[in-house]
Amino acid sequence: MLSLSAIQDARERIADAVRLTPMEYSYTFSERTGAAVHLKLENFQRTGAFKLRGALNRITTLSAAEQDAGVVTASAGNHAQGVALAATRAGVDATIVMPEHAPISKVKATRRYGGRVVLDGVDYEEAQARAHEIEEKEDRTYVHAFDDEMVMAGQGTIGLEILEQQPDVETVIVPIGGGGLISGIATAIKAQQPDVRIIGVQAEGASSVIDSLAAGEIRSRDSVDTVADGIATRSVGEQPFEIIQERVDEVVTVSDEEIALALTLLLERSKTLVEGAGAVALSALLEDRFEYDDDEVIVPVLCGGNIDMNVLTTVILRGMIQLGRYLKIRTVLPDQPGALEGLIEIIADKGANIYEIHHERASREIGMSDTSVELELETHGPEHAADLLATLRDAGYTVDVLE
Repeated sequence: MLSLSAIQDARERIADAVRLTPMEYSYTFSERTGAAVHLKLENFQRTGAFKLRGALNRITTLSAAEQDAGVVTASAGNHAQGVALAATRAGVDATIVMPEHAPISKVKATRRYGGRVVLDGVDYEEAQARAHEIEEKEDRTYVHAFDDEMVMAGQGTIGLEILEQQPDVETVIVPIGGGGLISGIATAIKAQQPDVRIIGVQAEGASSVIDSLAAGEIRSRDSVDTVADGIATRSVGEQPFEIIQERVDEVVTVSDEEIALALTLLLERSKTLVEGAGAVALSALLEDRFEYDDDEVIVPVLCGGNIDMNVLTTVILRGMIQLGRYLKIRTVLPDQPGALEGLIEIIADKGANIYEIHHERASREIGMSDTSVELELETHGPEHAADLLATLRDAGYTVDVLE
């Protein structure tokens, strides 16, 4: 099983290529939760995510013959970039298989770092199957994204940094996909400070670990569905699962809506951009998924910041909905002059801002002399939105809130 010494060796091996990422105290999230929250900003790592650490450690420990033959891997995006950069630095040819619908930004970045990208499969598991075919056909070395001791050791260097940057830490919250990150961090921390809690977090749409822990053996999902594509795996790895069983104190899940809220708050309040997987640790804290004491020193690991701009737009909108600052409504008005003006006057008097108005006269659900009106509104928060809805309904409008 992975050891502290292996992680310490990895740190020496990769020190010249990785960044010591910041640890920042968050007044906003400390006040919001009552804990002392320090954010480990691994989204500031080279390639935008922690994956470079493990990829570097694995590729630099390959034999000369293995390096000459080249490597192959599968990834939803962050491991792809890490392997591409690590291989380029070592002069090793790298082929990376990514799911067909991998974020465009991650595909382009992987190519820029020097990797040959093959798009195949609907998710990580199908991409991995193709990568193993290439491994066998071309006699390449497969660099696993998480089920590999050298990869886990590289990721564990984050745990060493956490203890040095925040020696009084009491709880560390870590995202879980395949389990390589939390395995490395848990090993590094528990070997030195066994009383520090390690909390793992998965997205609800990719939550194989809780079922696996309950069963005492690895259980796989038939499919995954989450905005946190960086941790969207059907199953935890075999080696990581053993470590999670022994060294992780608790595993919880968060929904996509909760992830979107945490991501939006990080962007607005901390001026920090993360991807879905990078927001899950903070999300678990904000949503009270585990118990903690007042002023407890807690470190959420923000594991990556490689989010596609199209996805970011959708996630921010979902986050604004969760904050009660975006409201989409529909009502029916008489199709006559002045009807819309009266509705808009009420909205303006209540201090809401109109993003967009859409009329629909041809719907079979309304009368021939009516028009359906949809409005997208900016509101100040849940109370303001509720007050606006109540005012409109008191004025005789039938209002439906749209998702």
